[in-house]
Amino acid sequence: MLRFVIKLIRTMFTHKDIENRSVFVINGTKHQSLKVSVGRLTLYDTEKQKAITKLPFPKILALIVIGHTTLTSALIEHCNKNGVPLVVMKPNFKPVFYYGDMAEANFLLRKKQFEHTDGILPVAQQLIINKSNNQLHLLQRTRERSRKVQEAKALIQRHIAAMHHVSHYRELMGLEGVVAKHFFDAYFSFVDWECRLPRVKQDPVNATLDIGYTFLFNYIESMTRLFGFDPYMGVYHQLWFRRKSLVCDLMEPFRCIIEHQIRKSLQYGTFKHSDFERNKNAFYLKRGKRKVYTRVFYESIIKHKLTIYQFMQQYYRCFMGRKSVSNYPTFNYE
Repeated sequence: MLRFVIKLIRTMFTHKDIENRSVFVINGTKHQSLKVSVGRLTLYDTEKQKAITKLPFPKILALIVIGHTTLTSALIEHCNKNGVPLVVMKPNFKPVFYYGDMAEANFLLRKKQFEHTDGILPVAQQLIINKSNNQLHLLQRTRERSRKVQEAKALIQRHIAAMHHVSHYRELMGLEGVVAKHFFDAYFSFVDWECRLPRVKQDPVNATLDIGYTFLFNYIESMTRLFGFDPYMGVYHQLWFRRKSLVCDLMEPFRCIIEHQIRKSLQYGTFKHSDFERNKNAFYLKRGKRKVYTRVFYESIIKHKLTIYQFMQQYYRCFMGRKSVSNYPTFNYE
């Protein structure tokens, strides 16, 4: 047992590893392939028969492939050997494939997870209160004095206070929903916001939120698997077929990163409604704009990569040690 624990610890990244590694994003085309050449990750142009770029595996924190790119078995083998999670997404950013088993053998952790099949309400409260506090902070940062913003801030403060006293998940979910509604109404009021409808893509802002949250989800999943968590066993989101409930839980405090970036990009003109095209009452990002959105979102996430890692590390230690919820981490967006 001791040998297992020592081996597991050695496979995990250190703070220095996180600082020195970066997420490598490939916007694929049919004439590209990813392979291994002289021990390096190589993006190869099959039409021109030449390498586009090469990167040492120890410099890669995660490999994200968007679109149509050929992968080799040697590439997957090297990703596994170097602890690099691999995420493959469709051109519309819908996840297709995730590979990464850096700490899958951490059965001690998973055993503890399955001791709580009905969730852990105090930890769930901590995560949702953290999320709501960050949304409140975003509203305060706008320095807007409109009636809608002022009312939203006051309401969110009251609901955060009520979250501390819930006795059931349904109560927490109800309070979270009210906070989210008033936050989005106020925070995106400058773009004639209607309502938040996940995955429906009823307007360009909702579609942009879906894209940003997808990138964040994939990154948080990589960090979650890094420690060996079963991503399907959550503490707030309940067990549901094929839903990675723990990843949904742990991304909650970090949603503010995406929300703030979208507001800023809309105000600066980096993101525009004209970047989207309508198809069957849903909005989809135009092909030529995918690189822009990918770059902006991943740059905003990577700015917090060390903080996110430290959050996951502390969460892991608290969960394994069955520590009081007061010891669990929080992410305070600045």
